[in-house]
Amino acid sequence: MSMHISAQKGEIAKTVLLAGDPLRAKYIAEKYLEDAKLVSQTRNAFYYTGTYKEKELTVGASGMGCPSIGIYSYELFTEYEVDTIIRIGTCGAYTSDLKLFDLINVDNACSESTFAKYSWGIKGSVIRNQGKAFKTIKKTAKGLDIKLKHCNIHSSDIFYRKDSKIPKVAKENKCLAVEMEAFALFANAQYLGKTAATILTVSDVIPTHEKFLPTSGKQRFSR
Repeated sequence: MSMHISAQKGEIAKTVLLAGDPLRAKYIAEKYLEDAKLVSQTRNAFYYTGTYKEKELTVGASGMGCPSIGIYSYELFTEYEVDTIIRIGTCGAYTSDLKLFDLINVDNACSESTFAKYSWGIKGSVIRNQGKAFKTIKKTAKGLDIKLKHCNIHSSDIFYRKDSKIPKVAKENKCLAVEMEAFALFANAQYLGKTAATILTVSDVIPTHEKFLPTSGKQRFSR
């Protein structure tokens, strides 16, 4: 048991999928895992452990932003000895070259956030995915004939902002989309010597104002 996760030791798998929304984690666990067991619901951040194709897997919630995923991923890595965390979330496209529901396997997370600097003394604004998960995701998608984009993304601490221009760090690093968590996840994994990746679905295209606005709970959680 950790400060923010109430699962007992041994109830969290070595590989964890982290969704931002607790109800999305719940939906994924109930739809895809066999024998899914709710192992933590502290702060209504649901964590389920079960099996997928006979392999143990945990699906849980990270909340929104670097501080939130920073806490959950750190406790998973250290208190529960998790080896691999894959963030599964959504993003906004900075370019119309990306379309709604395009899938991104994140190469580098770029950010103005001071999370990495003040947590672990990691310098710079760019942190790469960690370990073998990125290549495994790429290989698996190819085998399943699933189209993936591989690119840099901007991890922002700001959801609503006055200035509509693409931030400098995103321009300098050719980020094609923006989200809020990958930078902190990659920073924790780098410092702790763990594996981390991020898969994102494009939920809105900023230049064209296209958005996926679900009209039902089922639509929201099945994307």
